[in-house]
Amino acid sequence: MKINPESLQTVFDSAFAGISQAREAFVPQIRPREVGMITSIATGIAKVSGLPGVGFEEVLKFPGDMYGIAFNVDEDEIGVVLLGDYWHLQAGDEVERRGHVVDVPVGDGLIGRIINPMGRPLDGKGPVLSSTRLPVERPAPPIMDRAPVTVPLQTGIKVIDALIPVGRGQRELILGDRQTGKTAIALDTILNQRDQNVLCVYCAIGQRASGVAKVIATLRENGAMDYTVVVVTEGNEPPGLAYIAPYAATSIAERFMEQGRDVLIVYDDLTHHARAYRELSLLLRRPPGREAFPGDIFYIHSRLLERATHLRPDLGGGSLTALPIIETEAQDISAYIPTNLISITDGQIYLSPSLFELGVLPAVDVGKSVSRVGGKAQRAAYRAVAGDLKLAYAQFEELETFSRFGARLDEETRKIIEHGRRIRACLKQPEFAPVSVPAQIAVLLALTAGLFDGVPPDQMDNAENAVREAAMNFPDEVVARFDTADKLSDEDRKSILAITRQALEAFAPGQKPETNTDANVQVGMKAKPESKPAS
Repeated sequence: MKINPESLQTVFDSAFAGISQAREAFVPQIRPREVGMITSIATGIAKVSGLPGVGFEEVLKFPGDMYGIAFNVDEDEIGVVLLGDYWHLQAGDEVERRGHVVDVPVGDGLIGRIINPMGRPLDGKGPVLSSTRLPVERPAPPIMDRAPVTVPLQTGIKVIDALIPVGRGQRELILGDRQTGKTAIALDTILNQRDQNVLCVYCAIGQRASGVAKVIATLRENGAMDYTVVVVTEGNEPPGLAYIAPYAATSIAERFMEQGRDVLIVYDDLTHHARAYRELSLLLRRPPGREAFPGDIFYIHSRLLERATHLRPDLGGGSLTALPIIETEAQDISAYIPTNLISITDGQIYLSPSLFELGVLPAVDVGKSVSRVGGKAQRAAYRAVAGDLKLAYAQFEELETFSRFGARLDEETRKIIEHGRRIRACLKQPEFAPVSVPAQIAVLLALTAGLFDGVPPDQMDNAENAVREAAMNFPDEVVARFDTADKLSDEDRKSILAITRQALEAFAPGQKPETNTDANVQVGMKAKPESKPAS
């Protein structure tokens, strides 16, 4: 094919004209780069020299797209906490200053995603879509921007909603020994937020990969990932990632709070967080204090949990409710880290190994648990029954201990013990089975009215289920009052008790229930056959 020389010349002329125009429009930009050098590497940390302008908590970039945080800013060198796999680094490698503090992507694009504290996806669903990033370390809202806690956060767990209530904007500590159901309580609370207009953030700090996978599978099976963000650091990852994980998760939650939404955040658990910080501090040659923890261990947790609050209506009225989890050793709640967090938070839910072994699940020790704020936000219908219930349960626990010594018991004491057994049986609840508000109030009112006292112990589960089913027949106007601050009227009580009494007729024998005539009552032994095995 013959090409016309004139047309070819035209093509060359236009191409060269375009190149010339692009060359003239190009303006070179001179960007200064501050570069230092690694002087030494240790487990999870690096010492860097040659960056005199670096500030505290500023991000530094290492070879292999790996980042670190300036933690110790000394005169001659910088102690850097590494945030990734550092095995490829060695002394003499180049380090670049990035000029900003560590941040994390925030926004609606994170809902339903599983990420690490740097915002990188771990669920294989592609990159995280976000147009905004926030620093992981942010100051807590000032006191004048906060509002009182007035709305309850329903956990769906009867013993907590009735006796240890949590309000939206509160910080409630969950503590107990290993394998006593701490994570189960937090997961139940997340599952109960479906259709409650509450977003959830679950932060796993230094957990085993199998444990994290089990939690995520539970959330997916119950449809909770539709309103949940999961931030994960596993136990084999560098301690720097475990250290920033709760702060990154809180920044994600704060973004939703500032938009006027209600958010629940779970830190699972802060024991691993404290240990990661202790490891970093000792490696960086910071002076150790009690139990080798650095002196500012209280401060790192207090500045984290101070970010949980309820904002004023003119600032959107959003709330951030925190459920930090702490692991105790040998039931020692007076240890260093547990006492720190008890003093920071607004109450604690203590899980007892002895109750767990008896099959009383959830194993909440009502005597050692307290809520210093949530009672003000608790619904009036709960407050009407909670006081009597807690007193009756406390009396039962005292008498149960006393009766184990083989003392001869009078009739009144037997009645208190039998009533307490019914309370304990009704407060039992399987995992991942939250109970609605009307069903809870029906069961609690029936308990305080003594309607369960005539039910045989082996029929308590069926009797409670019958009451919960009967709660679906409550009049609509009565159910509407459950969600308000109005107290239940006498007519409301009578109608509720009439429905529950009718539901329990099938379980009450025609004659008065037999009482145990044996003087040597072994109360604690009867709880075991009634219980279900732990899931």
